[in-house]
Amino acid sequence: MANSTVTKSISIQPSLSGYISKSIALCGTGLIRSARAAFDVASMYTDKDSHVYSQTMHFLLLIKVIVLFNGDQHDEANLLLKELTTGCPNADTRACNIVEAYLRIQLGLKALDSARHDEAADHFTAALNYNAMPSKSDIHVIYEDLVVLFGWDLKSLWLTAYKKRCDALFRAGKLQDAIESYRCMMDNIDETTKVSCLEWSNGKFSKFVMSRRLQFSSPFHSDCTKKCSAPFLTEGDTALAAGDFDRAIDLYSTAIDLTSPSDTVFANRGQAKLGKMLWMEALLDAQKVIELNPSSHIGYKLKHAAFHGAQRYDEAISAFETMLSKLDDAPDNETRKLRQQYLSPSEADHAIRKVIDAQLDNAPLRVLDTTTGLLCDREAQIRIFKSSIEYLKLLSLTITHRDIQAKRIKEVVMPYFQYVMLSHRWEGQEPLLQDVQGKVVYNLDPVGGIKKLQSFCKTVRDLGYRWAWSDTCCIDKNIDVELQASVKSMFIWYHHSTLTIIYLSDVPPLSMSGALARSAWNTRGWTVQEFLAPKVILFYQKDWTLYLGDRTPNHKESVPIMQELEAATGIDRQAVVAFCPGMRDAREKLQWASTRITTLQEDIAYSLFGVFGVRLHVDYTEKKQNALGRLLQEIVAQSGDITALDWVGKSSEFNSCLPADITSYKAPPCKLPSLSEEEIQSSVSSLQGVVVLESASKLYQTLDYLSAPRFAHRRLHLPCIVFPVTEARRRPGQDQDTYTYELKSDGLCNLQITTEDKFTPFSPARPPPAWQTILLVRPWSRDLLGLHDTADDTQSVDNLSVSESSSYDSLPARTGPIYLDSHSRALRLIVRLGQPFGAFLLARQRDGEFKRIASNRDIIARVKDMASISCLMDIRTLEVL
Repeated sequence: MANSTVTKSISIQPSLSGYISKSIALCGTGLIRSARAAFDVASMYTDKDSHVYSQTMHFLLLIKVIVLFNGDQHDEANLLLKELTTGCPNADTRACNIVEAYLRIQLGLKALDSARHDEAADHFTAALNYNAMPSKSDIHVIYEDLVVLFGWDLKSLWLTAYKKRCDALFRAGKLQDAIESYRCMMDNIDETTKVSCLEWSNGKFSKFVMSRRLQFSSPFHSDCTKKCSAPFLTEGDTALAAGDFDRAIDLYSTAIDLTSPSDTVFANRGQAKLGKMLWMEALLDAQKVIELNPSSHIGYKLKHAAFHGAQRYDEAISAFETMLSKLDDAPDNETRKLRQQYLSPSEADHAIRKVIDAQLDNAPLRVLDTTTGLLCDREAQIRIFKSSIEYLKLLSLTITHRDIQAKRIKEVVMPYFQYVMLSHRWEGQEPLLQDVQGKVVYNLDPVGGIKKLQSFCKTVRDLGYRWAWSDTCCIDKNIDVELQASVKSMFIWYHHSTLTIIYLSDVPPLSMSGALARSAWNTRGWTVQEFLAPKVILFYQKDWTLYLGDRTPNHKESVPIMQELEAATGIDRQAVVAFCPGMRDAREKLQWASTRITTLQEDIAYSLFGVFGVRLHVDYTEKKQNALGRLLQEIVAQSGDITALDWVGKSSEFNSCLPADITSYKAPPCKLPSLSEEEIQSSVSSLQGVVVLESASKLYQTLDYLSAPRFAHRRLHLPCIVFPVTEARRRPGQDQDTYTYELKSDGLCNLQITTEDKFTPFSPARPPPAWQTILLVRPWSRDLLGLHDTADDTQSVDNLSVSESSSYDSLPARTGPIYLDSHSRALRLIVRLGQPFGAFLLARQRDGEFKRIASNRDIIARVKDMASISCLMDIRTLEVL
């Protein structure tokens, strides 16, 4: 309709305004090309000689921009507007800015309708940035043509932009930005307009806010600030509880901007900022809380958390101490009770120290600090820890959580005090404690043992550990008490190490498999416990590279290396991987050490204290035989295991039943042939009609009541089955240092023995001297009863007693009779006793004491008449010197 009217008008009287109107009308109907043609014709009606020609053309092109924009030709419109603004002489900049603002507002409205709130807010902000609004509200008069042509309300153009920007920001959830936009609007409008804005904010705009359970009121209305901020606080509390920290911060910030908030609001916003790890911003809120309520502990609690998060732990602890004082001085009882939830720094330090002491109880007395290269005792370690960031952080955490402190303390303390042990072979001049004490190891002349020590420390440091231990320089061997404590605790130190590095100085780089077995390290006595005790070991070659290039984190898990170690030591690899100290399989463990040597002879016994789980006195003035004798005495006394009496060699001066040297255990344990189950059952059947049940049961119970072997004052009290020797005839021997005798004993087959001890031959016709008695004894073992009720004596390293071990006078025997459902068990025992067995030959000396004069290895006796064995045996406990 409008298009036909304009066309009719032009046909009557063609004019500039007519063609402009036609162009606008055509653009409105989507006929863009026709609209452009109308604009071109309109330009023909301008007076080119007129002074206002350029202004007229500029304004005409601005109208074209608007028409194109309204026709959704946005890109073309924007391009033309840009050229008009920057490229035309005498351009009306204000008019361009008005048009630009208009276009931006239209785009913002479209974005707002499509819920693109952030985009809408950007357009409205851009419109407001075009500073085209005059000082007085007469813009609609100046640009009346735009009002007439397009129906614009230029008087409220920027007010619309302000309102719509507030609307868009609120819809985008940017509450704080919306409030700032609202304030900016109120600061830039006159008093008359403010009235309408207040009505808008409490009217149409507030409906949107209420739809989100919020209420917005003008911050200029002091009488309703509390009312308008309350919903923000409620929503903020909800968001904080839900962990929506960004929203909580915005809501609390809005409430703070609307009113003069309480310390609680700042405290809550500070908590939300802590949740976002905005430490310094949270600290500002904490300071505000303290200013508003100096007597409250809340601000200092928040301050502690902010400083702690910022890793300013000294300041955090100081703030916490102030918080505790506020709690102590609180006027109400409920607040004072809160103090019970926390520890003071001194209490926390005490709790930490307890865990440190417990950790160091299983650690060496001295270690090397691989960071500084200095030797440190335990107190020095603790001082270094307390100056570390780890300690301050732990202290700052511990004071806030009384109930869960122990676990957290261990999680920090245990890794910090992890240490690495060195297992190696001493070579030449090794550095001693006095060589490194008070000096930086890395600065010493790198020769001999110093170079090895430096490389060890660097290797440990490169692996990420701070503390390292080497037996050469970490023990003060001049202090007897320390030396004893170190020897006794060595196994435990190795066991609790995070890693033990085994250095093979004689294994060159790029060595092939087998070099480990040939290393002199495998010949040393101390190294047995040094690879058995640790949970994690790594073998290093001469150049401090991993053996065989094996990068397995723990060489106990490396099959090739463990196979080689087993072949070299004779120790089953499963025993190496999962070794626990104790008396079980004592004979086998003694065999492991039988080929080893130590620089000090006593050390061969001391090096086995940890392997057997005993803690005996260490005395480097005693003889080798005495040290070994005390160890073997303890093994027999504690375990009742007589396999330690199975050896070949020279008797010890400590006790004749014990060997003089560890090498006596080189031979594998003696294993006599045993009957199969079928053979035993056959023998039992043959005895059932021969041996009286009562006699068999009596024998069984007599043996069952025997106590375990025990030592007292070096004398072995040995429960045994005794066979008195009735005749001893000397036979010629090939060795001039030994004597060979043929012995007879009632109930046994004749046997021949060889011994270094000479005694007077005798027979029934020629009795021996009155003082001389020769006994053939079979040491008693409860295993022969066929019972398996002996407790497993293997013990955890962690449960080793720190007290001195002592010999038992006896182990408790049974106090009640053995119940026999039949006499078959007793008969089975008789069958076992009738088999070949190893025995001692004991001789009474002139002083009346019994001594062992022949090994059980040399005496394999056989029962002659199994049916009468129960009547022939003498069962008793002998005291052997």
